[in-house]
Amino acid sequence: MRTIVYVDAFNLYYGCLRRTPYRWLNIQKLCELLLPKNDIRAVKYFTALVSARPNDPDQPVRQQTYLRALRTLPTTEIVLGHYLTHNVWMPKVVPPGQPQEYVEVIKTEEKGSDVNLATHLLNDAHHNRFDVAVVISNDSDLLAPIKIVRADMGKKVGVLNPQKNPSRAILPHIDFIKQIRSGALGAAQFPDQITDQHGTFTKPSGW
Repeated sequence: MRTIVYVDAFNLYYGCLRRTPYRWLNIQKLCELLLPKNDIRAVKYFTALVSARPNDPDQPVRQQTYLRALRTLPTTEIVLGHYLTHNVWMPKVVPPGQPQEYVEVIKTEEKGSDVNLATHLLNDAHHNRFDVAVVISNDSDLLAPIKIVRADMGKKVGVLNPQKNPSRAILPHIDFIKQIRSGALGAAQFPDQITDQHGTFTKPSGW
């Protein structure tokens, strides 16, 4: 069946990639491994560009290198949202009975990716571009578009779950779910060196 995969990159990264040796992930290969009987027409990767931080100035360089690797995949499309970063005062954890203390922190919020994913999911269903939509996310904020695509448009929807436990809100409204496990992540890595039209580049150090 014609399949489009919608990747919530933030949910995927924090669900099963952060602090692992699997960050150099070939997302197209992962989808092929987990969906061997599906005709995968497109993989849409929804993310936002990060900014340098004092404790990690190379973070944007690593991300751009990874996005460059993704752009070598013929069926993968990158859709960008944005991050908002601002300073806020937040309460500290204090022992019971002690006066509340506050600390100023840098708060970064991803904006647009969930909305972009939902919009593409609904638009592609409307234009009959797939028989099956597969969402890589465990975010219950996507429940409304998933329900519309299944109930009103007659499409099947599945989830490749990057988190340890599936969302109880989403489970009753999908046709199938598969857990993303370390074996599949390990088998779906890019080679250490990749060549594109601009030349050869390598996996980020520490990945």
